[in-house]
Amino acid sequence: MLERLEEDADAWVSTVNPDATPCLVPLSFLWSEGSLVMSTRDSRPTVRNLRAVPRARVALGHTRDVVLIDTRAGILGPGELPGREADAFAAKLGWDPREKPGWLYLRLRPERLLAWREENELADRELMRDGLWLAR
Repeated sequence: MLERLEEDADAWVSTVNPDATPCLVPLSFLWSEGSLVMSTRDSRPTVRNLRAVPRARVALGHTRDVVLIDTRAGILGPGELPGREADAFAAKLGWDPREKPGWLYLRLRPERLLAWREENELADRELMRDGLWLAR
């Protein structure tokens, strides 16, 4: 599971606005400092939703090998992400949001993490609760 966080490049990110309208988008990410770092345009519904309700659910993988992560979200301006993380993001993903006007970073801190491959793993799928690892 940690390998997936370190090696995968893309995830589905689900947010909701105050009227409970869901928004689901794919975003690229870097696993850094125990959080997912993503980037998107400031004008996107995902950013508006996170400003109103700073929580997101992130899904990695496919239905037969999935990791679901409930997160608390923070929004960072282009200069607010530490340089080493911004450099690592650009190196991993092959593009640099700092070079794009109107783009910002999202820091999604996991609070709960679920993972499974098949039905027989459903009972033991909770790997993190309240930001604390239950299994390694």
